[in-house]
Formats: sequence, C-alpha cells, structure tokens
Amino acid sequence: MKKDSLKEQYRVNGQIRVKEVRLVGDDIESEVYPIEQALKMAEDRELDLVEISPKAKPPVCRIIDFSKFVYQQKKRQKEQKAKQVKVTVKEIRFGPQTDDHDYNFKLKHAISFLEGGDKVKAFVFFKGRSIVFKEQGEVLLLRFANDLEEYAKVEQLPVLEGKRMIIQLSPKKKS
Repeated sequence: MKKDSLKEQYRVNGQIRVKEVRLVGDDIESEVYPIEQALKMAEDRELDLVEISPKAKPPVCRIIDFSKFVYQQKKRQKEQKAKQVKVTVKEIRFGPQTDDHDYNFKLKHAISFLEGGDKVKAFVFFKGRSIVFKEQGEVLLLRFANDLEEYAKVEQLPVLEGKRMIIQLSPKKKS
C-alpha cells in the first residue's frame, strides 16, 4: 500500500499541541480560540480540526472533513503540475568554417526547435589550432542569432568557454 505523504503533512484533532488557534472557514469568523473550544466546535459538527498553517502565530486551523481536505490538496497539486512547462535546451554545433548548406540545414532545425518551445544553445567548437578563428566563430553565431531574430531572442551573447563559443537563444512569446 502506498504511503500518503499529504496525510502525514498535516496535524489533525489531537495531534495539534498548542494553547490557541486561529480558525478559518466558510461559516466561522476568523478569530482566535482556545484549542479545547476549537476541538469542541469541530466535534459538534462531526468534522475534523486540521492545522493548515502551523508556522503562523497562532497556528491557523480549519474545520473540515480531513479526507475531503486531502482530496482537495491532491487535486490542487495535480492542477499545478499540469500547468508546469518543462523547458528543454537543444544544442546545435558548428565548426568555425561551416558551409552555407550546413548552416542553412542547422538553421531550419533551430527554427523547428524554437517553434516547439525549446531553447537553443548554439556553439562553435574549435578543434586544435582552429582557435585562431575565434572571430569567424563569433561572426557565425551572430549571423545565426540575426537569422533567428523573428523566432527567438538572444539570452546570452557569444561567450568563449574553453574550446567552445556559445550563444543561447530562447523562443519569443507568440502574440
């Protein structure tokens, strides 16, 4: 059986060990009550006293059916997870003397990556003595960024890191 971390995350009824709590809820005024009175109010309504904000002074509690509360929390977490967007970074590698055909081929790939919502990290890799062509590499990357101007914005201008010169592009927001 799977452990339910949400049930262990909140203190309920007798697990709450403070002198007074602030009660919030639909038909309850937001006031501070002694813990005994709050527990009695929950018991009268045949519901649970759930501590929703333990770090507040005094802790905030709510009178609600605990299983319903856990269900609502799980549902809220699931909705938040669905709204998250995972950003992936696609890499495109050039040599310092990349031909026009290869450049255009990689440019098409970059456009498809950016339209798919991915970031693009383009880099020129210098092998051996080709490091003397740093300027050519920088010109190539700036041309690449210029050609992708309508699809992407430059996040990071060309930077030389070891034997690689890197430029980072992120997709433009669709209007």
